[in-house]
Parts: sequence; C-alpha cells; structure tokens
Amino acid sequence: MAWALLGIAGILEIAFAFYMKGSEGFTRLVPGLLAAATGLSSVFLLSLSLRSLPVGTAYAVWTGIGAAGTAILGMALLGDATTALRIACIVLILAGVIGLRLVSGN
Repeated sequence: MAWALLGIAGILEIAFAFYMKGSEGFTRLVPGLLAAATGLSSVFLLSLSLRSLPVGTAYAVWTGIGAAGTAILGMALLGDATTALRIACIVLILAGVIGLRLVSGN
C-alpha cells in the first residue's frame, strides 16, 4: 500500500509542476489553486508512505518520479528539448528509482 501511495504522490508531483507553470508565477487563479492542491496532496501522500518506507528511499523515489515524469511530459507536450543525452539521463533516473524499489526490502 505504501508503494502505491508513493506512486500516486509522484504523479501528483508531476501535475503540481505543470499547474505551477500554468499559473504563470501564481498570477492565474485556477492553475494556482490546482498547483497548491496537487502539491499539498503529493506531500500528504508522501508522508503517509513514510509510515512504513525508509525516508531516504521514499523521498528519492518521489523526487525521481516527479523529475523524470515532468521532463518526459515537458518534451512530449510543451516542446522542451529532446536530445539523446537528455533521454539517457531520464533513463538513469528511472533506473535509480526502480533499483531503490528492488533493494528496499519492503
């Protein structure tokens, strides 16, 4: 259950980044409110997962999902630069997240 909560928290972290960009510095009300809601929800779910997961592992996985997911969607939806080196770095982040999950013992 903790891993599922952590996965959802990571997805909400991606949504938070996109709503924050859409809020244009929190000058637009609806995207700003959505950014606040997804950001707080993400942190709340992370805190619930920390009841049974090691803090270092959970935090690294949470940030890895958020960073890799945001970068991938930024390339796919927002026209962010797509280079082989950038994709390789995202693959390394995802490999680290998967590796932490495999060796966590939970």
